[in-house]
Amino acid sequence: MAADTPTGYIKHHLSNLTYGKVPAGTELCDGSVAQSEQWLLAACESEMDAMGFWAFHVDSLAFSGILGLVFILIFAMVARRASAGVPSGIVNFVEMVAEFVDTSVRDSFHGKSKLIAPLALTIFCWVFIMSSVKLLPVDSATGLANLLGLHYLKIVPTVDPNITLAMSFSVLFLVIGFSISSKGFGGFIGELTLHPFEVKNPIGKVLFIPINFILETVALLAKPVSLGLRLFGNMFAGEFVFILLAAMLGYWQFIGAVPWAIFHLLVIPLQSFIFMILTIVYLSMASEHH
Repeated sequence: MAADTPTGYIKHHLSNLTYGKVPAGTELCDGSVAQSEQWLLAACESEMDAMGFWAFHVDSLAFSGILGLVFILIFAMVARRASAGVPSGIVNFVEMVAEFVDTSVRDSFHGKSKLIAPLALTIFCWVFIMSSVKLLPVDSATGLANLLGLHYLKIVPTVDPNITLAMSFSVLFLVIGFSISSKGFGGFIGELTLHPFEVKNPIGKVLFIPINFILETVALLAKPVSLGLRLFGNMFAGEFVFILLAAMLGYWQFIGAVPWAIFHLLVIPLQSFIFMILTIVYLSMASEHH
């Protein structure tokens, strides 16, 4: 692996720690050939390519879970320390975040559900924490990988489209669930087949059902895809610039990285807010009666 070149350095830092199955006959990184199918951690690009689509990004799964646990522990600690008096320190900060999210939910969600506010708070804080890891020095992941004896390690989960799309498709399932709960299964199917072209003539209505179904299905699927890709695109672009600065400037990377990091102090909460507010809006639309 040409990690000593700028191109190799960038590709190495943008590669996930991948676990998957390589087929028999695959040339492994140590020069040997796999005599049978094997499950292994990829040590080079050729092994990653041989694994194909059905492989696990171990680092993204691990760090998203760890950072989610950090969020739970922080809020659990604050909940135990909360009192009727004037809050201070981290308790005051968490209360400000919770109040901000609660206000956003009240303004954007027009239905009635006890799930929305906790869901919105979880989304905002989890996305924020996962994205904030990118403010760590670029080579911190490489140093941690060396300590663990790993070839690759990417510590920012939101730079992996598998994580952002998994979150956004979870929102899609919630949208479908809210729509069925609010309108019934027949009402949900009616939304997909009788809109946007509404025809009073029974024959025309039947003829337009497949057209409406295609258009509404595309619109339904476009919501989570755009939601996940928007977050991934913004986080990936920022991480790429950090790595590019490190590859070009070496030990002097802080000259360009610090201003870019300051800029991301605004980008990260903004992207977290956008993901949260669009989720609330989509669920509100699913709860509306036509």
